[in-house]
Amino acid sequence: MHRNPFRLAIATAAIAGLALAGCTASGGDDDTVELTVWHYWDGTNADTFDQMVDDYNAAHPGVKISTSNVPNADFRTKLRAAATSDTLPDIAIGDLIWVPQINEMGKLADLGAVVSDDVLADINPALTAFGSLDGKQVSVPVSANNLGYMYNRTLFEEAGLDPDQPPTTWDELLSTGKQILAETGKPGYDLFTQAGSDGEGLTWNFQVNLWQAGGEFLTEDNSAAAFNTPEGLDALNYWLELIHSGVSPYGKWGEFEKGQGGSAQEGSWMVGIWAADPPFDFGAAKVPAPEGGIQTTNLGGEQAMVFDNGDAEVGAAGDFLSWFLAPEQVTAWSEVTGMLPVLNSVATSDDYLGWVDENQPLLRPYVEQMPTAHARPNSPIYPQISLAFAQQLERAFAGELGAQEALDAAEQAVNDVIAKG
Repeated sequence: MHRNPFRLAIATAAIAGLALAGCTASGGDDDTVELTVWHYWDGTNADTFDQMVDDYNAAHPGVKISTSNVPNADFRTKLRAAATSDTLPDIAIGDLIWVPQINEMGKLADLGAVVSDDVLADINPALTAFGSLDGKQVSVPVSANNLGYMYNRTLFEEAGLDPDQPPTTWDELLSTGKQILAETGKPGYDLFTQAGSDGEGLTWNFQVNLWQAGGEFLTEDNSAAAFNTPEGLDALNYWLELIHSGVSPYGKWGEFEKGQGGSAQEGSWMVGIWAADPPFDFGAAKVPAPEGGIQTTNLGGEQAMVFDNGDAEVGAAGDFLSWFLAPEQVTAWSEVTGMLPVLNSVATSDDYLGWVDENQPLLRPYVEQMPTAHARPNSPIYPQISLAFAQQLERAFAGELGAQEALDAAEQAVNDVIAKG
């Protein structure tokens, strides 16, 4: 039987901690550094994190960490209120995309000075790069996910396709989708074609194919749109071909999850959500890429930020994050929660991959995509940029604009957002 990963976390806690900065390990109450952590996790994720915090506290008597669950919808509002009343937590763990906005508060500590160099060097570089702002490492990742190709094995069989041979290229995805449509009458591949209220579903999914085609979303310094290029046009024309062929009907996202579609670009979290009670027989694979293109996908997950509430608190927070991000803890956390490891050493280790193959084999393609995955632009106005982009591309998907017209309109809309700041 495979070891209990949580028992491993407890057993190794005493030896995994680093020398605590700014506090003693054996002093009385006056010597104890108290830290607060805000996060929005619930269920297994919250329970696991809270237990790991308890393990750390038990092994580090000079520190007492308490955790609070703050609902996702209220998180940033409460942070802003706490900033004005000087009651910020010591550590905030939130969605990766929030980091640039929270950094604008001007109260984040430089984690490059307090998190172990060995840890920072081992983290997926796209995730550390995202948290590098204004010359500081203002965040580090504590969990990761990405987008992969998920498909309905039963519909594959009904369409005369081999469910053990999912498509690996854009052309194969298109032909597979056409065969599913022809043989079952169901759409072959879901596309997120509507902007909705925030645009991010469309934008996040489209960026995968944009990057695969060799394009970029924004310039390197996030100062202008960069997608209106031949590569961007290739990606957009690919989506339009999927839509016009009937493989991906406009406005039909969600058919796959209901068992009424052949496949979709789905997040790694769906493996865990469906593991206990699968709605149908499903498979997972890497995202199909264009022939001769780039194998990549889009990263998500949570990042930890430390507020500068004093040298002792920042030092203790850095030590906790160094402990939490040590290979033993990352392995245990990933195995219990189903999140993808943020450390390269864990994501490629025989120990972790053996656990994946034994317990969650459908996670394997998601893990294998991590080395080449991209993160979204780390701009504080990225949400507005994403919506402006998605609203213009939706006009192409709805048949209101041609492909080049939509890219021109999206470029103008995004640059207008950036100019306004």
